[in-house]
Amino acid sequence: MSVAARGERGRVSVGSARWTQALATLLALALLAATVEIVLDGASGNPPLIPASPHIADWLVGIGERLTDRILLTALLVATVAYGGLLALGWRARESPISKRRAIALIAALHIVVFAGPILLSTDVFSYIAYARMGVEHGLNPYLHGPDAIASDPIFRYVGSDWRRVATAYGPLYTLLSYPLAPLGVTGALWGMKVVALLASAGTLVLTWRCARARSLDPVWAILVVGANPLYVIFGVGGAHNDLLMMLAMMGAVALMIAARPTPGREATAAAVVVAGALVKATVAALLPFMIVARRSMAPILGALAALAAGAVIAYAAFGLHGVDVVSALNRDAAFVSTDSFATELAHLFGKPGVFPIDHDLLKAALVLIILYLMWRTWRGYDWVAASGWTLLAISVTSTWLLAWYILWPLPLAVVCRDRRLLGATLAIQALYVIHQTPPLLAPVR
Repeated sequence: MSVAARGERGRVSVGSARWTQALATLLALALLAATVEIVLDGASGNPPLIPASPHIADWLVGIGERLTDRILLTALLVATVAYGGLLALGWRARESPISKRRAIALIAALHIVVFAGPILLSTDVFSYIAYARMGVEHGLNPYLHGPDAIASDPIFRYVGSDWRRVATAYGPLYTLLSYPLAPLGVTGALWGMKVVALLASAGTLVLTWRCARARSLDPVWAILVVGANPLYVIFGVGGAHNDLLMMLAMMGAVALMIAARPTPGREATAAAVVVAGALVKATVAALLPFMIVARRSMAPILGALAALAAGAVIAYAAFGLHGVDVVSALNRDAAFVSTDSFATELAHLFGKPGVFPIDHDLLKAALVLIILYLMWRTWRGYDWVAASGWTLLAISVTSTWLLAWYILWPLPLAVVCRDRRLLGATLAIQALYVIHQTPPLLAPVR
């Protein structure tokens, strides 16, 4: 190749890079603008799509319009398309299309925007506070009573109607961690929950960065995929969900396990961290069998057993036998059916009005088969992080009670594993979820 040809090729490459940077910047701004729209409109006059809440975002009232289905779904679609465009620009090389500084600035701006606004699109955080106030302010066991036992408490009016008679299904560690927020009052506890969610998200992203570097992957790409994800930001951080604490523990365990020189002590600690995460929300326990099979040593088993024993003692001392028996609560909640679940849509596809008891059994059997297959693959050398991610994705898909934050569980694992298909599948499931929300956009405007 001549010097002139090489020079021309270099100029084309530089020009293409500049256009890519410009397009990536526009997409990032569109993503941020759509998120700002949701937050500002959500703060205006208690719109029907935003749960009733103490007035924690009064300084934003009057800036936006009233959040309607059409505005919310349009903004969510814009955010999703912009996010997808950002990822598409760097997908082939699995590298961020924007610089490290811009990626961090974008993620930080998205988090600050939703942190400053109202609670978005879920009443779960009010249940967290209600269970804490039951124990601290009223001396009731949240594993024996639902929030209706404290109907006179100021938090009760904000608890979702589906959960007012339901005892907590969250782990005893999370319940105890939430107790210090109860004396702060409803507003103080709500801000406390938002701070916890923000810090948990920041910690998850830091650990995702470390895991990506440990596996020689682009850490900027990794945190961009997770931290700029619209469902992660709007539903997860915006709703102050405790799933973020669970994901923090999950990525802490992964970071310990994939260290350059894993030791028995690290492996035992990693397993203990998974158990601690499961005592926040049980789903993360799915990582344990794959950690054990991949290492084929006693260290993870001993670490998990020690953490489980300590957790059981603390749970029994604080809440009695019902604080230890989380399985019955999980079985109770597993029977719930939501209109957004893939099981419900599949039932409709086959002409059934809904999910029947036999369908629950079939879905559980399918999940068990998937887990056994993935454990066999892991035994034969498949990446245990990828196997864990596929399992979490399978749990969300086979669940009859699907919520947006459930399909976030495998996302941090997908960006640090060796199987690129997991990230594609996770994002595809998220895209299907968003598409499922859009029918109101096709309805005629009244």
